[in-house]
Amino acid sequence: MAKSSKRVATTDSYDNFIARVGMQQPNQHAASTYRPNYTSRNRLLIEWAYRSSWIIGVAVDAIPDDMTKKGVRITSEIDPERRGILESKFEELQLWDGLNEALKWSRLYGGAGALILIEGQAPLTPLILDKVGKGSFKGLAILDRWMLNPQLTRRIKTLGPNLGKPEFYDIVTTAQGLPAWTLHHSRLIRMDGIKLPYQQKITENEWGMSVIERIFDRLTSYDSTSVGAAQLAYKAHLRTAKIKKLREIIGMGGKPFESLMKQMDMVRLFQTNEGMSLFDSDDTFETHSYSFAGLSDLLSEFKEDIAGAVGIPLVRMFRQSPKGFSTGDSDLANYYGDVGTQQERDLRPHIRLLFDVLYRSEFGEPLPKDFTFEFNPLWQMSDVDRSTVATNTMNALATAVRELGMSPAAALTDVRETADVTGIGSSISDEDIKNAKSQWEEDESETSPPPSFREAIQQKSVGDSEPDRGNRKWYLRWFKGSS
Repeated sequence: MAKSSKRVATTDSYDNFIARVGMQQPNQHAASTYRPNYTSRNRLLIEWAYRSSWIIGVAVDAIPDDMTKKGVRITSEIDPERRGILESKFEELQLWDGLNEALKWSRLYGGAGALILIEGQAPLTPLILDKVGKGSFKGLAILDRWMLNPQLTRRIKTLGPNLGKPEFYDIVTTAQGLPAWTLHHSRLIRMDGIKLPYQQKITENEWGMSVIERIFDRLTSYDSTSVGAAQLAYKAHLRTAKIKKLREIIGMGGKPFESLMKQMDMVRLFQTNEGMSLFDSDDTFETHSYSFAGLSDLLSEFKEDIAGAVGIPLVRMFRQSPKGFSTGDSDLANYYGDVGTQQERDLRPHIRLLFDVLYRSEFGEPLPKDFTFEFNPLWQMSDVDRSTVATNTMNALATAVRELGMSPAAALTDVRETADVTGIGSSISDEDIKNAKSQWEEDESETSPPPSFREAIQQKSVGDSEPDRGNRKWYLRWFKGSS
């Protein structure tokens, strides 16, 4: 006969009924849980914390500062003059500063936006790039989440990454001189802080969450410990005196009590390194020292908790090298890698849009379809490492030209593209590359063997002036003849 079975309630966790260990057993740990604190909604609290705590200031500011401090470099083939105008206009219109501020307020409040200011166009209408007039782009106006109200009844219905997001935003704070406009979403570069799932995003008026909310308990623990340690400094050296019949003297008052107080004043006055304390033979004087052992370890643990919570290493957040033999370089390298990931994910589409608007505003033309740019690296190599990379790069390109048939024009292009890493080749112009291409084609028809690298250098040193790049081929033959 088959055995009878019955339903048994089970849980996906470890339990030990005898030892009362586990989340389902009657112990103190089983009472632990998580509850919402909604710190992001308390605007005044997070503003006070940002103004008062330097740790919160670094937690909010560090990543936006690192994401925008090095800028970008245009990697596509574009007229050098136009490239210079774009770069200078980016600085003149303070676009990097605007993006930096928008990132900061999005991390502090949970959301922010950068309004693209185009003269002659109504903010309520969609942004049509073909209608951006020459000289009409005037920069960015930064608005945090408390200055904007999304219209939750109007949603984007067009298929794409913005599907379902608010179509319009209302400006509710006019302190910056902006009227109470209604903004079309295409004119607003929206940035959320910590992104939330759908149900939680609804509770925040469809914005994100402040970075302070997750670390608030760690911050208060660290501040409480550090302030408590500072208070203990006043009690690090306590002095006590045992006075015979002290209670009777205090209760009696009058001259006996005045005499006692005069004696204590005399002790405080003369008790220096060279002084002496005078007490009655029946009195006892003692000193007590306080030990601060363990406080530094506790503060270090709190620092590591905070640094880990915000994703910023100790060497960047607290300007403190990690323990052991590490110099912090590997931590910074990993951190800059994370910042690079955030640049690609959160900034690239917005920067390309700004380049497109700026290009149309300056030149009256749409941005070239093959326009590309790269973020400048945050990690800076030492001079020795840079020279090593430069040598290896040049040798590799010379080998590719000499043995693989790579053209010097392509090699010069690669040299220029890696100039930010190697430190050489930034002065190579498009004209140099064009001349290299034509001279290489002419040189292919020659049958005489190319000179060696040393001969090329000697040719360059002969005479009073530098060889004419239009007639001499010594700098091209280096790629073919160097060994």
